[in-house]
Amino acid sequence: MTGWLIPLLRDRAIRLLWLLPLAAAGLFTLVSVAPIDPVQAYVGARVVLVGPEQRELIAAAWGLDVSAPERFLLWARNALSGDLGDSITFNAPVAQVIADRFPASLALVGAAFVLSFVLGTALGLIAAATRGRWPDRIIRGVAVVLAASPGFWIGLLLIAVFAVGLGWLPPCCAAPPGALASEAGLAERLPHLALPVIAVSVVGISPLILHTRQRLVAFLESPAATHLAAHGARPVWLAFGPGMRHALGPAITVHLAGAGELFGGSVLAEAVFAWPGLGQATVRAALGADAPLLMGIALATLLFVFAGNLLADIAARWLDPRLRTEARQ
Repeated sequence: MTGWLIPLLRDRAIRLLWLLPLAAAGLFTLVSVAPIDPVQAYVGARVVLVGPEQRELIAAAWGLDVSAPERFLLWARNALSGDLGDSITFNAPVAQVIADRFPASLALVGAAFVLSFVLGTALGLIAAATRGRWPDRIIRGVAVVLAASPGFWIGLLLIAVFAVGLGWLPPCCAAPPGALASEAGLAERLPHLALPVIAVSVVGISPLILHTRQRLVAFLESPAATHLAAHGARPVWLAFGPGMRHALGPAITVHLAGAGELFGGSVLAEAVFAWPGLGQATVRAALGADAPLLMGIALATLLFVFAGNLLADIAARWLDPRLRTEARQ
């Protein structure tokens, strides 16, 4: 295994070393040219009570009285030592804000990852097994509709139906009103997790349905499946036996590589459901031009996506011996 794993890890580490500074520089440039004044966003309605002198003091305290290149070099130097700066929005160190909110985002994305994989692969297998018939057409239609539906619209629809209309599930937050998420028990938090997880999982279901269906159909129409069918193998056994093993490997790889899309979908879901994770913090930081927090969250997201792509590469080579042979060569 080490014959292909160690070179893969080395190549990905080299890629990460040049990707991180480029991503940091690009994001800092975008934040710097954004038409939002951090001081004005912080002052807000108190603009009458805050004079020009106070505004200059606030800007100096945040390091906004120097040029953008100087601010970036100062941030990069501090980041190399582990200091990501202080968040303007939360008035706390960026590392602390990320550490406090990352578990909530990880729980949301992790549950959505599992749910979307189970539903996406199951529906894809059923569609392929019934290709050309009404279940196949319905499942493909659902996949197309989900792919074209914005995540925030799905979230609002879920709230309107299951929270407002039926009253089955709570519409927001990570715990009952008046209680902190850290103080609430698992039984109290699970109902609050249901709707956000469904909204985020929609992002990953559609690609899995279509990809799994395509892979399984290709196997069912292959000479190997035709040979097995000629010797008495039933279509259901072909689809959910060797066919499923043929389709699950690529499905896992595709799903791991799409972990970044799930994380991106969680940003809108957290804003809609008031979920106390990194997505909600990202929205608040963007509205307030909180450059240190945006930079920290972006780098954390980049590492998360990079880890997902790395796991996808490892899974692909582990499941497909042909890729391991190419890697050794």
